[in-house]
Amino acid sequence: MRNILVAVDGSAHSRKVAEHLVGLSRELRQPPEVHLLTVQQQLAGVNVKLFVSHDSLNAYYRDEGEAALKPAREVLDAAGVAYAHHIGVGHPAEVIVEYAKAKGCDQILMGTHGHAALAGMVLGSIATRVLHLATVPVTLVR
Repeated sequence: MRNILVAVDGSAHSRKVAEHLVGLSRELRQPPEVHLLTVQQQLAGVNVKLFVSHDSLNAYYRDEGEAALKPAREVLDAAGVAYAHHIGVGHPAEVIVEYAKAKGCDQILMGTHGHAALAGMVLGSIATRVLHLATVPVTLVR
């Protein structure tokens, strides 16, 4: 069975990535194990913790993460594709690659650009970083 990590950020590309996964899962003999992941950038260090409680910070990450997962979840739910969803916090590329390792994923599926599209001229900076760090195949969806 294939074990696929699908990284999304709530952008229009996230929906396209989910649609690509639906098509891919129809081509496979058995349904893949799917991990849907979004990563929230960690808010600025120690200073934030002086003014915002740990619970409030976690609630913020959860709410933002759920919003980012929503477009992809809608596509996967409509197609009947089973998945587990996760919200990570930190530097997106590093969290994506580490999560893929921790879950034993044999492929990472993600968009070429997301909310940080201006950071990379031709290919998004997060996608570029994942390509450099990943030890499993990375499929980029435009």
